[in-house]
Amino acid sequence: MGYLYHKQLVYLLFLSVSLASCSPNKQDFMQCMSTQFGAFTKSFATIHNSNSSLYPSLLESSQQNPRWLNSTAAKPILIVTPFQESEIQSAIICSKKLNLQIRVRSGGHDYEGLSFLCKTPFILIELINLRSVEINLTEETAWVQTGATIGELYYNIAKASGTHGFPAGICPSVGVGGHFSGGGLGTLMRKHGIAADNIIDAYLIDVNGKILDRKSMGEDLFWAIRGGGGASFGIILSWKVKLIRVPQTVTGFTVAKTLEQGVAKLVNKWQYIADKLHEDLFIRVIIQDIVGQNNGNQKTVQAAFNSLFLGGIDRLIPLMNESFPELGLQAKDCIEMSWIQSVLYFNGYQIWDPLEVLLDRNTRYKSFFKGKSDFVEEPIPEVGLEGIWKRFLHEEIVYMIMDPCGGKMNEISESEIPFPHRNGNL
Repeated sequence: MGYLYHKQLVYLLFLSVSLASCSPNKQDFMQCMSTQFGAFTKSFATIHNSNSSLYPSLLESSQQNPRWLNSTAAKPILIVTPFQESEIQSAIICSKKLNLQIRVRSGGHDYEGLSFLCKTPFILIELINLRSVEINLTEETAWVQTGATIGELYYNIAKASGTHGFPAGICPSVGVGGHFSGGGLGTLMRKHGIAADNIIDAYLIDVNGKILDRKSMGEDLFWAIRGGGGASFGIILSWKVKLIRVPQTVTGFTVAKTLEQGVAKLVNKWQYIADKLHEDLFIRVIIQDIVGQNNGNQKTVQAAFNSLFLGGIDRLIPLMNESFPELGLQAKDCIEMSWIQSVLYFNGYQIWDPLEVLLDRNTRYKSFFKGKSDFVEEPIPEVGLEGIWKRFLHEEIVYMIMDPCGGKMNEISESEIPFPHRNGNL
């Protein structure tokens, strides 16, 4: 929040007022909607209450974490699934008039349920129908609606060009709306920064139902929505992003080691070099507990060094031999591919799978879980790593993913956008 005050923002546009003494029903909301935008809301099939047959499936459609489906969690009075801007404008105005909070969801993941939970009466605006992607290769830009997933964005870029990409996240079923407005880490961030660094315009509907672009909203508000959480300031309809150039050939590798194979020293070394490697090289570490096949089927800890290199094997091997020889990377461990194939590779698909798998909005891994993120400024000492291994061996299922910063991330000021985790973070 200190970074918001740093920019002296005065745009905290709360999308509701004080609570009413009794909750309005669907009829009240529909009546208000028709009054506001009767010419455009010809069908109220976009408004669903708990009696609607579509309500349960809509509510659960993008809930990756089933722990939020329990009966005690507050549910929206209505779910609005707009097809056009006017329906969103009227929903904002009517929620104010009827004293309702608003939650906005773009059809992707939400580990903590913040986009569909509220302690007071609220409506949920689900933007899943607003998902178009328009690529302009002449400008090297794209307009992407908030309800699209990053998989849909990647797919459309790849269909238009074999030499363009975009620096966003790994999992294709993540929604663009929350991902971009929260920052957007990914495998290209050491070369090109995060997703929010590459946003150059946006359309936003403010608390009064007005549609604003970058020029009309002003630079302070445009600054705030790129990494500061867009839903605090309005409902973002679409983003204009700057496409980046990618080489025709990139290389991926995954080398896994267990405790018995000396993984502790490898992870410790990785901490000291990962942020200092060439910016074309991204190596993350995925740590998990497994049943080892070479130690009598006893539980052990495994770390997989999972990498994307923006170039071919011939450049990668000498670079690794110089900077991280302890890993012992060999050409046979590496796979050359296109950038879009690397998107498949990092999400666990085969690189020759059809690109249409990126259009699947269903989350591949649904489970009850708790996720936590942090930024590391000093390497975890070896005694700390040993403590982590011990804890892992006592858990049924546990993962820890360590992503490297450095490169381009060090070159961007911590106040350039509200995402401040730049130089100094490993």
